[in-house]
Amino acid sequence: MATSLAEIRAKLKSQESRSERTGGGDNAIFPHWNIPEGSTTAVRFLPDGDPNNTFFWAERLMIRLPFNGIKNDMNSKPVVVQVPCVEMWNETCPILTEVRGWFKDSSLEEMGRKYWKKRSYIFQGFVNENPLQEDTPENPIRRFVISPSIFNLIKDALMDPDIQEMPTDYTQGLDFRISKTTKGQYADYSTSKWARKETALTEAQMAAIETHGLNTLSDYLPKRPTEVELQCIKEMFEASVDGQPYDVERWGAYYRPYGIDAPAGSSSSSTSTATAATPATPAPAATPTPVAEAPVPAPHTETVAAPAAAPEGESKRAEDILAMIRNRQS
Repeated sequence: MATSLAEIRAKLKSQESRSERTGGGDNAIFPHWNIPEGSTTAVRFLPDGDPNNTFFWAERLMIRLPFNGIKNDMNSKPVVVQVPCVEMWNETCPILTEVRGWFKDSSLEEMGRKYWKKRSYIFQGFVNENPLQEDTPENPIRRFVISPSIFNLIKDALMDPDIQEMPTDYTQGLDFRISKTTKGQYADYSTSKWARKETALTEAQMAAIETHGLNTLSDYLPKRPTEVELQCIKEMFEASVDGQPYDVERWGAYYRPYGIDAPAGSSSSSTSTATAATPATPAPAATPTPVAEAPVPAPHTETVAAPAAAPEGESKRAEDILAMIRNRQS
């Protein structure tokens, strides 16, 4: 029990400081974008807990719908609603169907880029070198939200025939070194690369996989829209382009800006349908990583981790998986 006001203040200040360092939440997502300029973090990617996923990442496609404010709220500020692009499920996206035609007209190109899908990739693994002052979560298997500029470096190196083993191999895998520099006024990660030396996971890391299991990366993608939700997305897109304010009563039960509650009497689950507009997310990366592609954690319901994948007895040899990656990525 605190015995003085000074002690109470000191404890509150300590808690506030800790919250700022960790970014709140369960600290499962490693914020590599927060590493100091000129520093490097080494991460060790792990396989997807889903044995049907050839890759060790999951691709996420989102579309940002900006609105000038909230309907009937004179004091509201501009807001953004993020919605999933259904091309993630190999379906025809009604927004992109409309927007693709805009690029044929030079006067509409800027507007087209504004509503174009924003791509990011979900990985998981260990942080082997961490320049951040943060508390390591109980489960050291972290998630990484990787921008296209960094992903291309990861993918391009996988095409190198000199890489003989899967980088995610437990005994002969490779760390990926994310290096942050500056190009102009933006962060730049173009010098990031795979480590040259193969290393084995530590006993502690193997124990963590055994204890916590590997995540199924698709669990961290947004929920697939229903027909009703897809119609809502189309309506919001049209309203956004027309300059209309965001209508909570009309769309709030399905998708809404960060911090906005669902309308009273809504039967929809906010945890599965609400999408964040501008939560505390990474600062925009460098010129190769536009502001619009800054990673934003996808809303989802946390699930129990899948059982750990055994390092031996894999159904596919490492070279076969690498061959599939090289054949499917172009």
